[in-house]
Amino acid sequence: MALAVKAENLSKQYRIGAQRERYRTLRDSITEMSTAPLRAVRSALRRGNGARAKRQQTLVWALQDASFEIEQGDVVGVIGRNGAGKSTLLKLLSKITEPTTGYAEVHGRVGSLLEVGTGFHNELTGRENIFLNGAILGMRKGEILRKFDEIVAFAEVDQFIDTPVKRYSSGMYLRLAFAVAAHLEPEILLVDEVLAVGDATFQKKCLGKLGDVAKEGRTVLFVSHNMGAIRSMCTKGIVLERGRLQAAGEIGEAMAAYYRLIGALELESPSADAAPSGAGFGRLEIACDGSATIAQSKEFEASTTLTLSEATAGFTLYCHLVDMFGREVFVLRESHTDLGLVGVSPGSYAIRARFPPLWLSPGLYALWFKIQLSGEFGSTRHVSDKATIDVEGTSGVADTALLHPTVAWAINRQ
Repeated sequence: MALAVKAENLSKQYRIGAQRERYRTLRDSITEMSTAPLRAVRSALRRGNGARAKRQQTLVWALQDASFEIEQGDVVGVIGRNGAGKSTLLKLLSKITEPTTGYAEVHGRVGSLLEVGTGFHNELTGRENIFLNGAILGMRKGEILRKFDEIVAFAEVDQFIDTPVKRYSSGMYLRLAFAVAAHLEPEILLVDEVLAVGDATFQKKCLGKLGDVAKEGRTVLFVSHNMGAIRSMCTKGIVLERGRLQAAGEIGEAMAAYYRLIGALELESPSADAAPSGAGFGRLEIACDGSATIAQSKEFEASTTLTLSEATAGFTLYCHLVDMFGREVFVLRESHTDLGLVGVSPGSYAIRARFPPLWLSPGLYALWFKIQLSGEFGSTRHVSDKATIDVEGTSGVADTALLHPTVAWAINRQ
């Protein structure tokens, strides 16, 4: 497969606190020449103050030493917290800004939606901006005309297409900007937080269109905090943290690396010294038709072993499931009698739990078991290791929802 993007030690440094030099006129230059001797004396007196001001300036690496390769047709989710360097990366790839060090090779025509209306001219009409953006992408007038009606219909601005875009509402501006970026057939599409603005209907349209673009075999780099959308649409992932590349690879692996990075799925297990004796879990495994990745509509199984070193009056077994943000999806509770055990003697027990389709929203989840032993001296708790569940499927617009079931709707006029 041919490469679409190759970055090698790509870095961008900004100077924080530096004053931008204003534009100078001819009058400014003449005045500067006539006052040069006086300014020389003043500069000597103020040299100390200038040095202090210079010291107050701070150099910040927005992106540092990022190296990766993206193949043609990849749909890549760029993941990271605010300030991680995601937008800087897309600006470097789209040539909006130049790297401080390193380089990026981009093979193909690039379309970008990095900020609302990037590339739009406020004084031009919607129609004129469509043709302007097409020309910037190197498209011929005939190619733009073939896509024109589709762009206007998607953006829902047909009544205002000949109105200057400076008079558009923010929603109209966003719809047209996205429609232009997605419909003018760039070979590489860069999209930054397009789902952060707009109503639910428009967000759904955006997701659908990005999915269509991906199916056409074009390369997409998609920045979003909607992790459900990232998981359902992207095949690859890039994880950034404080300007540095932390992981790059398959989307499930990238998301797992991100959530390990922010600690959202970390489970606090008792230390070896504090862990009570008497019981222990073996390796916890998750399977769905032989795969570790679970489809929304499929059953899945969790299995482990429990070893009891001594007889006990009984126990209660718990199963916990939390989502990628640490929210509890469910807690199941079964006693030893519920599980069909009359007495609990020492030995090894196989535990297998078969779950029905849960219709979870796409993303990562953590599942683990806990056992509470009942005895003469009270209760102790033992916790299994944590298993990460990677759920794939269709994402809802509301990325905060835990469930996204497929429902058979029916409506009849009475």
